Amino acid sequence: MITQTNTSEVLKRPIIHIGAIRWIRQNLFSNVFNSCLSLLILFGLYKIVPPLVQWAIIKSHWFSTSTECRATGGACWSVVTSNLRFIIFGMYPRELHWRPAIAIILLVILLFYSKNRQHWNNRILYIWPIGIFIMGLLMRGGLFGLESVESSKWSGLPLTLMLSVFGMFAAYPLGIMLALGRRSKMPAIKSLCIVYIEIIRGVPLISMLFMSAIMFPLFLPEGITIDKILRAQAAIILFTAAYIAEVVRGGLQAIARGQYEAADSLGLNYYHKMRLVILPQALKIVIPPTVGILISAFKDTSLVVIIALYDLMKTTQATLSNPLWMGFSAEAFIFLALIYLVCCYAMSNYSRKLERELHS
Repeated sequence: MITQTNTSEVLKRPIIHIGAIRWIRQNLFSNVFNSCLSLLILFGLYKIVPPLVQWAIIKSHWFSTSTECRATGGACWSVVTSNLRFIIFGMYPRELHWRPAIAIILLVILLFYSKNRQHWNNRILYIWPIGIFIMGLLMRGGLFGLESVESSKWSGLPLTLMLSVFGMFAAYPLGIMLALGRRSKMPAIKSLCIVYIEIIRGVPLISMLFMSAIMFPLFLPEGITIDKILRAQAAIILFTAAYIAEVVRGGLQAIARGQYEAADSLGLNYYHKMRLVILPQALKIVIPPTVGILISAFKDTSLVVIIALYDLMKTTQATLSNPLWMGFSAEAFIFLALIYLVCCYAMSNYSRKLERELHS
């Protein structure tokens, strides 16, 4: 006689949590090679981490003079704290630093407001222009009793954020139009887009910045000048748009042919077909590579230092050129790297969140 056993007695509850010792054995010391590699890494951390902590934290100086830093050793974070206002605001008049500070805060508020998908409506089309006008008014002045400040004195973090944020926002729609133009059935438009994309992607950003700063003014009529910051902004936009165009074109090619045919069967014209059917799917696919290009564009704004624009990199270098603070470049550039790290991580983290929301 065959007896039926209880299923609950045969099947055991799966192991969900494992102890720390078992995890270490499975992940760090599972075989000879992993054991040797783990021991080598632990030895390297033992040699690097304690001296680094000793230098960066225990023996560090935060609000001392450069003479005291050199006398006692340790990290001299005083190079940052003593020159923080110059590093952040550069050559902007010191008594007017409240204006770029408010402009930065307003820009951050706009970015946080825009990250919520529930705010992606017609209202945002009015909020951003108003915010940009207020930021420009604060930086430039000349109205409502605000003292006028020439754009040549715009520097530091406000200039970096302006070149990067506005450059990315303007380059994205331009890149989409270039991608659509490259896939157009009109030979003239398609050829122009192909030539533009291939030429721009074939030269480095440095050459584009040199062209905007040195060569472009030579072609302007006598007596007409365009601000150097606007020329650098245009170069960054045109350069970034070419790379975004190729990424978006890859997303358009990934859409199944049936989606195009379904949109045509509904009687949609080209504009509505792209806006309502094709582009929402294509742009969702290419979120990771697009964000990668935008992060690279954000970091590449530091190249404007070669055309004598005092961005965050240039103000840091100018601080280190002071004889009092020479020799403390590590501390200054670590601070600079942390600013770029926070901004880039925020962009990357938001892109992952947006990707999860769109695929859910």
